[in-house]
Amino acid sequence: MLWQPSLPDVYLRMTPDELAAAIAVRRRELGESLFILGHHYQTDEVIRHADATGDSLKLSQIAADIAARRPVKYVVFCGVHFMAESADMLTPEHVSVLLPDLSAGCSMADMAQYDDTVEAWDAIHEALHEAHGGKWIGRIVPITYVNSSAAIKAFVGAHGGACCTSSNAQRVFGWALAQQAANGPEASDDVRILFLPDQHLGRNTACTFGLDPETDMCVYDPRLARRGEQLGGATREQIVRTKVVLWAGHCSVHKLFRPEHCDHVRAEDAANPGRPPTTILVHPECCKEVVDKADLAGSTEFIIQTLREAKPGSRWAVGTEVHLVNRLAREMAGRKDGAVDVRILSDCQCLCTTMYRIDEPHLLWTLDNLAGVEAEAELASGAAQSRFSDLGRLPGKPRVVNQIRVHPDVRRDALLALERMLKQAESLVMVD
Repeated sequence: MLWQPSLPDVYLRMTPDELAAAIAVRRRELGESLFILGHHYQTDEVIRHADATGDSLKLSQIAADIAARRPVKYVVFCGVHFMAESADMLTPEHVSVLLPDLSAGCSMADMAQYDDTVEAWDAIHEALHEAHGGKWIGRIVPITYVNSSAAIKAFVGAHGGACCTSSNAQRVFGWALAQQAANGPEASDDVRILFLPDQHLGRNTACTFGLDPETDMCVYDPRLARRGEQLGGATREQIVRTKVVLWAGHCSVHKLFRPEHCDHVRAEDAANPGRPPTTILVHPECCKEVVDKADLAGSTEFIIQTLREAKPGSRWAVGTEVHLVNRLAREMAGRKDGAVDVRILSDCQCLCTTMYRIDEPHLLWTLDNLAGVEAEAELASGAAQSRFSDLGRLPGKPRVVNQIRVHPDVRRDALLALERMLKQAESLVMVD
């Protein structure tokens, strides 16, 4: 996690109405040079200021498209760090990508570190070569979920692998499994996948190919490797027989949904036979036991589209982040063709705490710096009570804060992984 300096007190003393009004003024001042992205998991207070909403890769692609058509200088990504990295890689060099709070990271992405990945790669290959008398001619194809750092994307790109999203993971898996390990007389179809960093998306996707979690998959845990277990808790026999090595990572939000939550929904339906049954709809970052008990599983965009196309009067329990579910519940309750009942699958607080670090005070602070406004000077001038006006404003020098920049070498290899994904899934809308 990166360190974020404390905000000047003026931002913390402002009311929600003052913050919203001040942000609106700064947006008007910055005009077409500014584009704000808001991830689906953001709070409503932040989402209302976004020029585009969506999942991480989709937002980065939108930003790249807008920057090609209008004079955008600043992209403010109200999301988390790896998302801002993707936006920096996809937008032109002259565009600065800013993250309003540098401490907004992703626990899942942080579970796959570059050095750990290199160690795993070498250890798995060594085990396979030893098992085949030093003559293994197979191939490991690395795949990384887009919810990973630019460094991991670059590792995957440099080693012939690809990125995937939750909507196209199956297609990318199919591409990987169809690879040949070598050409010519030694050609081999002994191909395995190393999937980072979300073991649940990897396991759920692999199961759609008929692979058995017990015999065809194993888990590599970098924490165990650091404690001296060379294969991250897996045995050499597991590595030799497996088709998919799953990284021991997970989403802290979707891990909170449990099979018993599905059982509770079914029990409620059984106790109320006179009402429509509840359809359980979950994200594939949920564990396999939850996905197996759900009626449907799919990406965030799949969840949104499914609910918008739901029949009036139908009932849904949704397993994904709470701010998104609440927003969808309000939208579906107000549908003109008839209300749809939407609730979250679990009553626990299933929110992305790192995403929650992005708030209106940090967003305003970011825009104030871009507009050259000295917050403390405004406070001293007595203008803090009406920051949405220009009265008493003491302009300073415009300053880009919290810029996220990916090293050119990392960007080059990471884009290879993204390009391979896009080539395999070019007919699909790229969503997470």
